[in-house]
Amino acid sequence: MRRPLALMLLVAVGVPILTQPASAAPVTFTSTIVGQSGGQCATVPNGAPTNVLQLVLAGCTGAASQNFTFVPVANTTGTYTVNTLTAGSCVDVTGRSTADHATIIQYTCNGQTNQQFRLQAVTVAGATNTFNLVGVQSGKCVAPGSTGLVQLPCSSALVWRLPSYNGGTTTRTFTNPLDPQGPDPWLTYYDGYYYLASTTWNRTITMRKSRTLGGLATSPETVIFNLTRPNGAGTMWAPEFHLLTGPNGQRWYFYYTAGAEPYNLGTQRIHVLESAGLDPMGPYTFKADLLDPTQDNTWELDPSILQLNGQLYLLGTFYNGSQPMFIRPLSNPWTASGTRRILSTPTYSWETVGGAVNEGAEVLQRNGRTFIVYSASHCSTPDYKLGMLTYTGGDPLSSSSWVKSPQPVFQRSDANSVYAPGHNGFFKSPDGTEDWIVYHANSSTSGGCDMNRSTRAQKFTWNADGTPNFGVPVALGTQLAVPSGEPAS
Repeated sequence: MRRPLALMLLVAVGVPILTQPASAAPVTFTSTIVGQSGGQCATVPNGAPTNVLQLVLAGCTGAASQNFTFVPVANTTGTYTVNTLTAGSCVDVTGRSTADHATIIQYTCNGQTNQQFRLQAVTVAGATNTFNLVGVQSGKCVAPGSTGLVQLPCSSALVWRLPSYNGGTTTRTFTNPLDPQGPDPWLTYYDGYYYLASTTWNRTITMRKSRTLGGLATSPETVIFNLTRPNGAGTMWAPEFHLLTGPNGQRWYFYYTAGAEPYNLGTQRIHVLESAGLDPMGPYTFKADLLDPTQDNTWELDPSILQLNGQLYLLGTFYNGSQPMFIRPLSNPWTASGTRRILSTPTYSWETVGGAVNEGAEVLQRNGRTFIVYSASHCSTPDYKLGMLTYTGGDPLSSSSWVKSPQPVFQRSDANSVYAPGHNGFFKSPDGTEDWIVYHANSSTSGGCDMNRSTRAQKFTWNADGTPNFGVPVALGTQLAVPSGEPAS
């Protein structure tokens, strides 16, 4: 959509004051490029690798197509080449033009000055990291045009905010995957550490622990429990651990799916362990088989916990010809107080690719609102994805108290080679200011429901209507800024 330039100009108190570039030594950093006035982000359309592709403005989603890596130009101060998500591609002023309205494009990096941009700081009341992006070759600035980004005289240029600009100190980053073989991940930040558990598909329950999110990738898999019970001795999968208040005060309750050996789907049930104290890594003791009191007539999978209106509920999935999501009330973290009720049935076409499935229900709560984000379609297909229910009030056990979003909220990205993103969880940054999603995915369309699904994490944002915006799953190897408040090591 065409935007009049006057509307895109940032006006704070009077005219923005241009200052000299920051004097700190420039370092490489990765950031979105946000229009300070309109709040939209510079974007590589569809994340395509095409040469001579004009950059555009679009709503900020955190997608890889909106992340740009600023690499300092040697022997300069505050001057950078700006890499796009496609390896070997840079932001470029087309044809080395000096003309007004010359397009800002993606082009193979070549080191010429039309691919170099100087950050000219702009003082804006109430804002930080605000700049004009000045093309070294033309002396003109990146600005919005009628069809995308162009260059214009800097007196008319849009002011941009670079949220991850670090003022000369290195921005710490991490890359996915956090575990190359980590299906069904569950991740929590607690008391200064990240804790990660995922499917092992054997008799052990393991956990990784790290001070930093990226450090989980090299943290050892520590066995925290061995399965021995005949009705749940093998194929441990879909683990989650929740800090809940029970008769003995706060404890970690570790929920998982397991069945008899050798693997038999019909024997798969939900089980729960209890910690001895407040260490997420235990020690744990077996607490209960979380069976349905009146309907233990089929397998149940993918346990999770909902706390709502002072009550505790178990979420999961079972089989009745398709695979719906259920909810069951609990009297304490290991005891059912009623039978299961169907919460959601796969009905949309995007929920039935390869099989009609609603599973992996995960709770997300913010500002008094409750959402359940679940996995849909069969995990053997690249179209495994996330859907969402929104609680509207009333009895949480009634499906009429929940509204299903008609479209998926997180799905495959062919541009980023991310397929079948699903079975997720949520966690907060160490300082509590950011929301993050952890999930598994495959890197090719031939990936299936096996141990080669890798654990990935990325930050997400919120829409103006209070619903989550998960954006697009980022490509493996993308440099992502670490969660806010994370310690250095």
